[in-house]
Amino acid sequence: MAEVPVITVVTPSFNQAKFIEETLVSVLSQEGDFFLDYLVIDGASTDSSPEIIRRFADLLEKNEWPIRCRNIRFRWISEPDEGQADALQKGFDMAEGDIFAWLNSDDVYQPGALQSVAKFFCANPDAGLFYGGAEYCDAAGKLVGRYPTEAFDFEKLAWFNFICQPSTFFRKEVFAESGGLDSTLHFAMDYDLFIRLAKSYKVKYEPRSYAKYRLHEEAKTMCNNVLYKNHEEALYVAMMHFGWAPLNRVYGSCYYYCLDKFPQFLNRIRLFPVAAAIFCTLLRSLWLNRGVRRRDLKLLSWNNLPKTLKNRMDILRG
Repeated sequence: MAEVPVITVVTPSFNQAKFIEETLVSVLSQEGDFFLDYLVIDGASTDSSPEIIRRFADLLEKNEWPIRCRNIRFRWISEPDEGQADALQKGFDMAEGDIFAWLNSDDVYQPGALQSVAKFFCANPDAGLFYGGAEYCDAAGKLVGRYPTEAFDFEKLAWFNFICQPSTFFRKEVFAESGGLDSTLHFAMDYDLFIRLAKSYKVKYEPRSYAKYRLHEEAKTMCNNVLYKNHEEALYVAMMHFGWAPLNRVYGSCYYYCLDKFPQFLNRIRLFPVAAAIFCTLLRSLWLNRGVRRRDLKLLSWNNLPKTLKNRMDILRG
């Protein structure tokens, strides 16, 4: 890696005009001894996102944006794509950095995040992946909770994805050697990538907050009509890499399946979908695992149960 690192950040964007300006400011205002290579890959948004992105590109081109790091190279495109993984891979194929990351168009970096990342990778040449802490915020940017990041434990990664994507950074070479993102995945491409990287490279964690992960009802990971598919995909990824179906991932899929199929008046009484999901989980888990797995019993504790039963809408609504 160069003595002064080059950090590539890719922001995939589609119709996020409400939030993207805050995202852009949080990246372009990063201060420190590094070069920033920033790519925004917009999926032909039909709202004002392209105009907002173009405005920042113009400010940088005219030297009217205050650059607080060594220098910034800003590039953007707006064209149809095949989803988030396709947009991200498109950006990483264009990347010039030593260190890679992506920040979705509704999330934001904390001040000083990239300087800490640059220092970390310079001081830890053997590390392939680094992740930090993160906080949840609502649509207005108000902090509403802390993402449950924790010290790295590969076995536990089957059960919980405690690696927060907007607070995660990895070396260019390990991304290339791992095969990059799986474009067939629509929700769990980050989870899949982190598992593959963790199998082969050293992982480091720092609990300080590096990003704010925005929770809002328009987000892909918050809409009830797609949460079932989201959890199904995470379950598939866990089974593919770890060879078993973790109980909490089966429960998440069953819970959102029940929410999708139950009439609204029953969903208002949470006991009904929860009870149905537990019953469904027991049957499906026994079938997928051909019995009871001891690893499920080991991880099924009072500390882990709240993480299983509390969803992101609960966090957002307090």
